[in-house]
Amino acid sequence: MNKIRDYLLASANESKSVQDDFIKENIVTLIEAARIIAETIQNGGKILIFGNGGSAGDSQHMAAEMVGRLLVERRPLPAIALTTDTSNLTAIGNDYGYEFVFLRQVQALAKKDDVIFAISTSGNSKNVLCAVEAARKIGCKILGLSGGSGGELKKYCDLFMSARLGKNSSRIQEAHIFAIHSIVDLMDRFFLGSVHV
Repeated sequence: MNKIRDYLLASANESKSVQDDFIKENIVTLIEAARIIAETIQNGGKILIFGNGGSAGDSQHMAAEMVGRLLVERRPLPAIALTTDTSNLTAIGNDYGYEFVFLRQVQALAKKDDVIFAISTSGNSKNVLCAVEAARKIGCKILGLSGGSGGELKKYCDLFMSARLGKNSSRIQEAHIFAIHSIVDLMDRFFLGSVHV
């Protein structure tokens, strides 16, 4: 029992360390991300969010908090998780290949000056990189959320954040959900005064 308890405490301390470093490194970037997303919405744009696995879940989580709400009551905001349409995902994956599942949706839905919010714990997910490359050509702003060194994703982003001390997806994603909650909360409280109910 003590061995299990020690392991759990060590995991919790590791998570805290990754998150503490993340906020220290990215506090200004988190605020800027909230401002950019708010400005995009106020100018009639939308947010497209995507990633794989747990990052797909984080994409849906963020979209739900924008279309629904987080802590502040306000009108629904235009955010779409590109991870939820199983017909699109399976048809594109089957007909074109898995690396195209986000790219084709970006090409169909993104307009100049929309925001792309790309999440990849490694920064090297091929389907994420293909989509951000396409979004860049359209003229979208690219916000990236990653771990470690940030991989290839970093070079495509206008704004980039990484849970750099995370040694596995679990610790990285724990920092990512803090980032997502913080961005939506800051946007609601400080940058979207005109859309509150």
